[in-house]
Amino acid sequence: MKRCLFSLFVAVSSVSSWAVYAPIPEEDLGQTFTVRLGGSAFYDSNIFGGASGEISSMVYRLAPVFNFNSSVTPQTFVSAGYEFNFDRVVDRPLNKDLTSHFIRGRLAHSFHERSNLDLNVSYSVVENPESLLAGVPLNTDQSYDSSQVDFIYNGTLSQRMGFSFKARNSTFAYDLANLSAQLDRNEFLMGLSGDYALSEASKLLGEFRYLDVGYDQGGSLKDKQSNYFLGGFDYSPSEKLSWSVRAGLEVRDRSGAPNDDVPYAEITGRYAYAERSFVSLGYIRSIEEISNVDIYTDVQVNRFFINVQHALTAQVTGSLLYNVEPSVLLGRAGISPDRDEVTQRIGLAMTYQPARHWTLAGTADWDVTASDDANRDLNRQRIGVDVRYTF
Repeated sequence: MKRCLFSLFVAVSSVSSWAVYAPIPEEDLGQTFTVRLGGSAFYDSNIFGGASGEISSMVYRLAPVFNFNSSVTPQTFVSAGYEFNFDRVVDRPLNKDLTSHFIRGRLAHSFHERSNLDLNVSYSVVENPESLLAGVPLNTDQSYDSSQVDFIYNGTLSQRMGFSFKARNSTFAYDLANLSAQLDRNEFLMGLSGDYALSEASKLLGEFRYLDVGYDQGGSLKDKQSNYFLGGFDYSPSEKLSWSVRAGLEVRDRSGAPNDDVPYAEITGRYAYAERSFVSLGYIRSIEEISNVDIYTDVQVNRFFINVQHALTAQVTGSLLYNVEPSVLLGRAGISPDRDEVTQRIGLAMTYQPARHWTLAGTADWDVTASDDANRDLNRQRIGVDVRYTF
């Protein structure tokens, strides 16, 4: 599971079997039903994400994916997908064969040009997490189930004024008893925004969000609620360039710990400078959930990222993702002081499409965390090759 709570306004991605940070371009066949047969082999230097005593292993993966996409009416679009991952982790203690399941569905309906809704649902059963928990004991089973429902409705009040209502509900349930007691929870996030179009390319907006985090056990110590008061703008002078800015105040109320009023920000931009080539970048400042919740209340994160995809030829595409997160672990009074931490993630991918339906990729990922809490240090590399056939 990722260490962070993703923003409500990050788009829900499609089912993907590729354990890489740098995105690999998908082949669009324009079909209602597609099947993707995939296989990969990669070396993982730290399969449990341990701060010391790392265990490395080769991992062999089979990953069939089934996708359905259809416009059932001129105004209504539906899609569904299922992915099965079978991983053989050669040097993993005890269980070497791990299976994961990913199911998703989407319904999008347009009432008219400026009024539409979008509903996304997903459910995952994960035995081999791609992003590992920090600070857990070495050789710990980190398997978990999760679900997520996203709802977005966009409407209009006048020619220049519009509004949006967005909601997300997420659940996390870990298999191992001690992780379950510490981390099983429900997260509910909703937001209401109003916007005013200054021109065809730009609009101003104001927004309110509410977040409720409720843990299955120990809620009197770990539960929290946040109210966000935000302003910002969207600017899209062309199809190639877009910017989005949200900034304001997060008012966080914690059960069993002091409350906080802290700045909150989301700044993202994207520039498509050529066909199949773009650069996107951004900055997010937020308070997020943490895996060591008995020691720390949460973590205050400054996240900077850049993602580049460049078409070298008609058949070869390179991609890069770099993410750096200077953070402060907010310690519980009498248990731990606040501690500094910096996490970096780098992903590289080179994709070759020799013929229609076929995709070959070489990938490399690197995770490194330098923390004042030595139990959260991490150094992990994954290098591999992927092959897929889509029909």
